[in-house]
Amino acid sequence: MTSPSVVPDPPAHRYVRVERSGPLTIVTLDRPDRLNALHTAAHNEVAAVLDDFAADPAQWVAIITGAGRAFCAGNDLRYMAEGGSLERPPSGFGGLTSRFDLNKPIIAAVNGAAMGGGFEIALSCDIVIAADDAVFAMPEPRVGLAALASGLHRLPRTIGWQQAMGIILTGRRVTPEEGRSLGFVNAVVPRDDVMTEARRWATLMLECSPLAIRAAKEIARDGLSQPSLEQAIASQRSGAALHAMLASEDYREGPLAFAEKRQPRWQGR
Repeated sequence: MTSPSVVPDPPAHRYVRVERSGPLTIVTLDRPDRLNALHTAAHNEVAAVLDDFAADPAQWVAIITGAGRAFCAGNDLRYMAEGGSLERPPSGFGGLTSRFDLNKPIIAAVNGAAMGGGFEIALSCDIVIAADDAVFAMPEPRVGLAALASGLHRLPRTIGWQQAMGIILTGRRVTPEEGRSLGFVNAVVPRDDVMTEARRWATLMLECSPLAIRAAKEIARDGLSQPSLEQAIASQRSGAALHAMLASEDYREGPLAFAEKRQPRWQGR
């Protein structure tokens, strides 16, 4: 079986590149001269791309990465110093950090520095693949700022209070191996293999029912907001994604394929 061809988007974007390979969307932050630091126009472009991904039933998984030698250096402080706006869309930094209704999985392929908002983008993804020479930090206090694009909340929830404060309150740099030991990095690979590894994880997801994946993500995310495990379990059948899964053709296709000893043919409906 031949793999699907990669189809680039028409060149309508200035600060981001988008490719689609079958049901996989690849989003590349494309300001390499600024280490992919983002300003208002770039935020809005990425937000629009992720809006399209979220709304497109043919797109099931996304990978976010950076052009050149960085993933994302956070806010474009040079642009800010020049008087430029750093306003963000309602969906947050990079159109992602305040996006709480996206049930499709997103993989961060961290090919280099993930600083400030770049780290926060990675933390907002479901899977983080890091190059072995990548670096993570929230250096905002060193320039008189605070990591207000969700990092101050996501990191403690991911790795615990003391470990998170050890990163947040010092602005220190964290290696990918330390990130993996702390729990916010899934895999560390040589730089040249970052996208290959990210695609491998995406392929594993694409072998699953897309509606089941969305239901699982919605249930897990919403459960974190419940005050107890008991209440999380009691409320897990109330989500729209689960209802969509139970009413779908794919819900019948999975058991049928198992009984017929063949690979399921997922339709996403």
